Amino acid sequence: MRSASVLAFLNAFTSGAIAVSVSGAAEGFAKGVTGGGSATAVYPTTNDELVSYLGDSVARVIVLSKTFSFIDTEGTTTSTGCAPWGTASGCQVAINQDDWCTNYEPDAPSTSVTYDNAGILGILVNSDKTILGSGSSGVIEGIGLRIVSATNVIIQNIEVTNINPHYVWGGDAITLDGADMVWIDHVTTSLIGRQHIVLGDSASNRVTISNSEINGYSPWSATCDNHHYWALYFTGSNDLVTLKGNYIHHTSGRSPKVGGNTVLHAVNNYWYANSGHAFEVGTGAYIVAEGNAFQNVVEPVEDPIDGALFTSPDTTTNEVCSTYLGHVCQVNAFGTSGSFTGTTATNFMSDFEGKNIASAAAASTVESSVTANAGIGKL
Repeated sequence: MRSASVLAFLNAFTSGAIAVSVSGAAEGFAKGVTGGGSATAVYPTTNDELVSYLGDSVARVIVLSKTFSFIDTEGTTTSTGCAPWGTASGCQVAINQDDWCTNYEPDAPSTSVTYDNAGILGILVNSDKTILGSGSSGVIEGIGLRIVSATNVIIQNIEVTNINPHYVWGGDAITLDGADMVWIDHVTTSLIGRQHIVLGDSASNRVTISNSEINGYSPWSATCDNHHYWALYFTGSNDLVTLKGNYIHHTSGRSPKVGGNTVLHAVNNYWYANSGHAFEVGTGAYIVAEGNAFQNVVEPVEDPIDGALFTSPDTTTNEVCSTYLGHVCQVNAFGTSGSFTGTTATNFMSDFEGKNIASAAAASTVESSVTANAGIGKL
């Protein structure tokens, strides 16, 4: 007769409830985040279960072991939008969200748009949640995630994809607004209408985005070249963002756009195949960029630079980092790319002092490390 423990294991196996736990721990500003902690894992099987688990007030570890598709679950809307970049093959057109076309593109020709309603507003994620993918099978399609007025959230090893990619304002993959202590790790985002990751105007406080793949390749883009323009948008109030070990590719701008009094540590990321600019540095941005690699990137930073950017230009200048970041900053690397235009602002570095700061490796190791490890299924 089988023992009770063996039967319990077999029951768990047949129900798909194989134990899954967070891999590693957050570095940088969100160090110490626990998400759902030691809560017993739940395994949603329907969209309704997933939405309920994400939005309730219970600490949870939520394991995704399938694709949850929200496409066609809330119907579609046909309305009049605009075509700021034309309607040729490969171009995105825009939904007239909040009169965007009317106010910002009044001269753009109008065009009919038909979009999936589910993608416009993401699923609400409450505090104390861990969202984990199992293997490479944890996929959310047609809708994003919104961490709004919530704290202590981990999202690891999932993919968010196919959110109205034809349309600007079609939806965002991951939104933070009024949040704190959020870790986004080994996440892949692809085929997104608007932002892949957006930190809204309210404070998102301490955030770490690591080992993730921002896949900007799309048949539709605002630059009409299969490179997504709207990628990473960090304009929150008093945010502290660590961006480490990410693979950001086939974009054409705003990857990231930074402003709104945001302190950003961009370290050991790999930018590849950007047909426009990577960094857009707005007023209120305070950025240290070190140990990153840029390959086939036309402009690593857009001109003009309205905020503060330390570009880690050489080992002598980089000694200043020791006082505030606890290590000498690593020089960035550029291959078949533009380079950082000369800015070595340091008057903001005290904002890093006493914080949890991610470690930095030499830029020469970044391309191989990031492409091998970033994104879903690469824990």
